[in-house]
Amino acid sequence: MSTYLIGADQPATPAGERFRALVRRGPILPLPGAYNGLAALQAKRAGFEALYLSGAAMSASMGLPDLGIITVEDVCGFIRQVSRASALPVLVDGDTGYGEALNVMHMVRAFEDAGAAAVHIEDQVLPKKCGHLNDKRLVAPEEMAAKIAAAARARRHLYIIARTDAAASEGLDGAVARARRYLEAGADAIFPEALTSAAMFREFAARIDAPLLANMTEFGRTPYFTAEEFRAMGYRMVIWPVSALRMAAKAHEELYATIAREGGPKSLIGRMQTRQELYETIAYADYETLDASIVKSVVPK
Repeated sequence: MSTYLIGADQPATPAGERFRALVRRGPILPLPGAYNGLAALQAKRAGFEALYLSGAAMSASMGLPDLGIITVEDVCGFIRQVSRASALPVLVDGDTGYGEALNVMHMVRAFEDAGAAAVHIEDQVLPKKCGHLNDKRLVAPEEMAAKIAAAARARRHLYIIARTDAAASEGLDGAVARARRYLEAGADAIFPEALTSAAMFREFAARIDAPLLANMTEFGRTPYFTAEEFRAMGYRMVIWPVSALRMAAKAHEELYATIAREGGPKSLIGRMQTRQELYETIAYADYETLDASIVKSVVPK
């Protein structure tokens, strides 16, 4: 049954509290990326209990690069889709916080109002870059700490994760020092971005006494690890930020090329989700029952 429109299944506990409980429960919280409501429903049907909204995926779905171009209100639109469709707690990419301390406070309240459970904020300078690209520029540790403190002050329930991109330019010692400072400022967890080996992941975990998030993005600087391998290295959360969008984008590419080449998509029909499967995913029949005047549709066979 859909939770978006019917409402009876909407959890009474705030999303941030539900997210915090999942992290505490362990052993590791898997957070697949879901960049729209349909993807969120599909992830939920696969058994996931929480989701991730990637800035790169949101930007790319809008036809934009991940350079901090999208706005707080853009992101809130995605949050509303994903959180309302699935009723699952959602961790949201907050980029650099969209400005300084007051902007961060505005972001936190806007994200909470839209339905977010958690946010991560990074210590890059705008225009920011994907964490797995070169030549990232960082703000001073005290500036980032001020943003984290502002976020902690503004939140009602939002779980706050401080992301540091310092490993590439300041080494592991620099990343650890920054992480400790961000925890003192009020972060609930730390996200060390773009670590490049199992040894680095283990050492960081050994030196930081807080829940840690790992990023298992494809085509980046981090070798491929499973959720269980991250758990064994000391991590409590793992994201696959852009995997769903990459799969969908490749399918779009093939579809359009086939239509252009063959005059239609007939050769791909066997690979498509059927009408019945789509209707089951989006709970079509449940919406119909909301209004007795709607005649139950019969799906063509």
